[in-house]
Amino acid sequence: MSTRLIYGFHAIIAKLRQAPGEIREILLDAQRQDARGRDLMQHAELQGVRLHLVAGKRLDDLAGSGRHQGVVALLAGARKSLHLDDVLDTLEEPAFLLVLDGVTDPRNLGACLRVADAAGVHAVIAPKDRAAGLNEVAVKTACGAAESVPYITVTNLARCLRELKERDIWLVGTAGEASDSLYAADWPQATAWVLGAEGEGMRRLTRETCDQLVHIPMHGSVDSLNVSVAAGVCLFEARRRRLA
Repeated sequence: MSTRLIYGFHAIIAKLRQAPGEIREILLDAQRQDARGRDLMQHAELQGVRLHLVAGKRLDDLAGSGRHQGVVALLAGARKSLHLDDVLDTLEEPAFLLVLDGVTDPRNLGACLRVADAAGVHAVIAPKDRAAGLNEVAVKTACGAAESVPYITVTNLARCLRELKERDIWLVGTAGEASDSLYAADWPQATAWVLGAEGEGMRRLTRETCDQLVHIPMHGSVDSLNVSVAAGVCLFEARRRRLA
């Protein structure tokens, strides 16, 4: 049976709460006898998950260059592949999606997943190529959101966007040169927010497929935001309007 790992206290406690059956065992640095270490041990005991105290060197070897915080969990099996239809067909409210085009930094991906979870996004979509991928760094940065927000990779992003449009989901892209302001523009409730990487932005075909482009008003000396910050601004403005 294949094994994958996650590390960091937030990610592992989230997995203990949401799907403890997927955890084969947890390895905790024997030196972590602090409150966080004891809290993790209690969670593991309550869920019946094996936890072993090990030397920190073993965790360094497992996690490579990752900052594991003194804890690594070994999970059984590969991550389940998700399909967009599986998410959309079960929604009982207008779709609320985040699409990432060209985000290659796993920390940015993890931060976007965390923002998406907080804003109540139904799924995050990204291409299989030219994208970070949901590796251990992204999972740790997501602080548990990688286990709660469906992350769907697609072979052809432009085709996926066209399929969303066929489902009457409005595509709102973000671009610094867009004429419409995020705060002045109107959009329907069923939306997919499309963001590109900082600097390069969305690819041309992705931009052309969007139904609408908006910009985030900037009032200081910088002219762009990190993609996860931009995602937070857009998604929470969309959430505010959905609540209204």
